[in-house]
Amino acid sequence: MEKIYGNIHSFESFGTVDGPGIRFVVFMQGCPMRCRYCHNPDTWQIGSGKKYSAREVAAEAMKYKSYIKNGGVTVSGGEPLLQAEFVTELFGLLKEKGIHTALDTSGITFSEANAEKYKKLLSVCDLVLLDIKHIDDEKHKKLTGFSNEAVLKFAQFVSDSGVDLWIRHVLVSGITDDDEYLFRLKKFISTLKTVKKVEVLPYHGMGEVKYEKLNIPYVLKGMQPPEKDRIENAKKILN
Repeated sequence: MEKIYGNIHSFESFGTVDGPGIRFVVFMQGCPMRCRYCHNPDTWQIGSGKKYSAREVAAEAMKYKSYIKNGGVTVSGGEPLLQAEFVTELFGLLKEKGIHTALDTSGITFSEANAEKYKKLLSVCDLVLLDIKHIDDEKHKKLTGFSNEAVLKFAQFVSDSGVDLWIRHVLVSGITDDDEYLFRLKKFISTLKTVKKVEVLPYHGMGEVKYEKLNIPYVLKGMQPPEKDRIENAKKILN
């Protein structure tokens, strides 16, 4: 069987916001979406990054076993589902070592035609952190360049598979913070059976400097973080 290699952007040794506990975070390289507020444009290019085998990444994570024993390993990106077979192998190795596994994804690559591939991945995944960018399909296209159909189908697929879900929603003033859309998102979330947490992530412009370095226009230049009352409003509606 041909050895699978993953294209890796970087590692974070002590992640505290990508799942429960202290976590080793693997940032995969490559993403099809172009979210207007993305703060990691350096992860977009598909096929670049450093190549690692799943065993090499698992060995890297296990260097921090004493720190992550009550947390785990999260694979983020980029978009990790672009390299689903690699993530499946990595999670399988980590599960053998008793390590909690989490997948941070937009779900954008999901298709029912390839459901078996995703089923294998979810069989070794303890938690899915699913970013729902926008509940309205047209607004989602404008924000990311893609329809949200695959995202919502993946959410249902994860729920039907019995895997725990954390839903994440980035709050951007005038784009994702409208009450109408927040209530629609809440209604969709209520159809999912395994949601354990809903996180509202206020927009920030900390990635703007990366766009300048990469000579990519930053379309939200000047956008301010949402006001505290709008953040509280979103949390109240979604939770």
